[in-house]
Amino acid sequence: MSVADRINRAARRLPAWPIYLIGAALPVWLFWQGTTGGLGIDPVKAIEQRLGLWALKLIVAGLCITPLRRFAGVNLIRYRRAIGLVAFFYVVLHFLTWLVLDMGLLWSQALGDIAKRPYVTVGMVGLLALMPLALTSNDWSVRRLGALRWRLLHRLTYLAAIAGAVHFLWLVKAWPVEPFLYLGAVLGLLALRAIPRRGRTAA
Repeated sequence: MSVADRINRAARRLPAWPIYLIGAALPVWLFWQGTTGGLGIDPVKAIEQRLGLWALKLIVAGLCITPLRRFAGVNLIRYRRAIGLVAFFYVVLHFLTWLVLDMGLLWSQALGDIAKRPYVTVGMVGLLALMPLALTSNDWSVRRLGALRWRLLHRLTYLAAIAGAVHFLWLVKAWPVEPFLYLGAVLGLLALRAIPRRGRTAA
């Protein structure tokens, strides 16, 4: 039995619900760390940054699923919805941490930052792109929209992934290697999806 077959066999036995459970527990643990002094002198900024980075990691993980299935024969498609929804959850928490804890619900200042600061603008583009995906990540929406239209709508994932990686890149001032690695990973995974496959269209 190949490695891919072993992974697929294990995946068939493992449900997706632990992803939701762990996904909900991690922010609770993070906020608890912030209130108990475990995140340094600026816990709000630490919470904001970690939530955003977790979201980006999950978006990249979600993008890996189709190439893994196409090129390695590893089928983790049953976990894609959970990964995507937890990523959206983290993006929303990242945004709310910025809006509520960092900006203090100063709407005029927040709107000004969205309009004037490119990294905030592109971050909002990513959030807005993820909203229809989260709202339609259910079987009812697939039936209502039809499989083809649903797949086309969910290509907004690509826009959200690029926006998230660019947001991270523009956010950091010293431009270390890490943001470039995430952007490269996103672009590389999207490039793999562009490779034509005989008899099928990449999802």
